[in-house]
Amino acid sequence: MTQKKQIFTKRKTVVRNTVVIGTCFALLILSGLISLSTGYSRLSPTDLLHAMMGGGREKENLILFSFRLPRIVLSMLVGAGLAVSGCLLQGVTKNPLADPGLLGIHSGAGLMVVLYVLFVGPLSPFSIFTLPVLALVGAGGAAVLVYFLSCKKGAGTAPVSMVMTGIAIQAGLSALTTLLVVKLDDTQYAFVSSWQTGSIWGANWTFVLALLPWLCILIPASLYKAGILDIMNLGDETAAGLGVSVNRERRKLLLMAAALAGACVSVSGSISFVGLMAPHITRRMVGPGHGIALPVCALVGALLVSAADTVARVIIQPASLPTGVVVSVIGAPYFIYLLSRREKETRR
Repeated sequence: MTQKKQIFTKRKTVVRNTVVIGTCFALLILSGLISLSTGYSRLSPTDLLHAMMGGGREKENLILFSFRLPRIVLSMLVGAGLAVSGCLLQGVTKNPLADPGLLGIHSGAGLMVVLYVLFVGPLSPFSIFTLPVLALVGAGGAAVLVYFLSCKKGAGTAPVSMVMTGIAIQAGLSALTTLLVVKLDDTQYAFVSSWQTGSIWGANWTFVLALLPWLCILIPASLYKAGILDIMNLGDETAAGLGVSVNRERRKLLLMAAALAGACVSVSGSISFVGLMAPHITRRMVGPGHGIALPVCALVGALLVSAADTVARVIIQPASLPTGVVVSVIGAPYFIYLLSRREKETRR
């Protein structure tokens, strides 16, 4: 009877996970179609279908393939990357409040972007290749600094301690960034201010192709480490007893998370809270196992940023809001909710 119950539970889990993945895919496609058809120049479903089939007029093709479609694809890629980065950070640090934006990773990447703009310029021909690398350096440095400053010997990292350390590091890096911004000319300042508010500034196919290799390498690498993450969540001593080199694996995973966040924010600007919300939403749907949580988290993150970008484009037409602002409007209350819930759990 026990074995039959285990088989039934396993089948039920597989069915649930399949339904969740299928639903996320369907919602992502629906979000993309809505985003394609909405905007300052609206496209009817018939016009959209004709254009997708190659029969659209010149204006429709220009709007669809040169402006909207690359932005939608880029927003989905950014959302997937930031969500997986947050999931890795929460798994590595055993901290449900970990997020690339809250832990100073975005500020570290932003500092390097400002330095690049200050000394090279935002429209350099090599920007598309150098910005992700420099953002990675800044993001990785900030992540390592926050981790070691909040880590207590023999006790790991306390969630609130890491958040407070991240806020402090973020404030310091932001202050340094502000000092550098003063030295920018008007063109450079316009670019940096747009980046800091989370506008998806690299909305063309070139930037999509520049970001795609990073995600194609780092997300599968993260999935490959899913089993290691699950073992590490059992505790450092247990993981070490099972043959896992805890410190080495932790450093690798932390670098992966920083690389994903750095590459994404280099083309999208500073979009916070995606890495916080997506893993929590995912674990409520499929549980804590990283083998299924990481791919579902990527889909949830892609859906969050894609939907937020659509809202940002249409809510105050003909102008548009930065995508990061819309995400923050949702994410800030959610973060407060998580903090209050953890405080109640601690009191119990």
